[in-house]
Amino acid sequence: MTSEHRPRVTYPEPGGPDMAAVLRRNIEAMRSQREREEAEATWGERVAAKISAFTGSLTFVFMHLVLVASWVAVNLGWIPIVPRFDRTFVILATVASVEAIFLSTFVLMAQNRIAVMAERRAALDLQINLLAEYEITQLIKLNAAMAEVLGVGRADAHDLDEIAQEVAPEAVLEEIAVQEQQVRKNDGGKP
Repeated sequence: MTSEHRPRVTYPEPGGPDMAAVLRRNIEAMRSQREREEAEATWGERVAAKISAFTGSLTFVFMHLVLVASWVAVNLGWIPIVPRFDRTFVILATVASVEAIFLSTFVLMAQNRIAVMAERRAALDLQINLLAEYEITQLIKLNAAMAEVLGVGRADAHDLDEIAQEVAPEAVLEEIAVQEQQVRKNDGGKP
């Protein structure tokens, strides 16, 4: 089946000429923000990110597999042309322990930076959601007022009145906290 005869999965197709200018602007803003975050990263954060990326790769795993297998083979005497230097494997254990300390530190540094960026994005999401909720509420009120002026009946006035109420984020957060405390109380105080 050629691409001309294939049904479109989305409308408009991603990246096509019909893509909204606002969507393009948002994509550009996200790209610019990512570039700013990278530019603002300290030397240590960049090093930690690169080390974390490398240590999370298969290359790193295979490299360690070869290194440890060679170390074991030499020190068990399986390769007679190389002298044994760590018969009890204490040096190997020490090197592995020190490496684990440094790697875990680099990974934690990278995760901390990622967590800060995620927290910023979550705050942005919350602000946008609150703004959208407010705007939708105002549109509902406007539509209800227009329907009243035009004499158009309302389908279910109770539901419409309920969704036309503005949401107080503080009250929602308070209710979430109360519900979480109730769940912990019912679970025997488990966090």
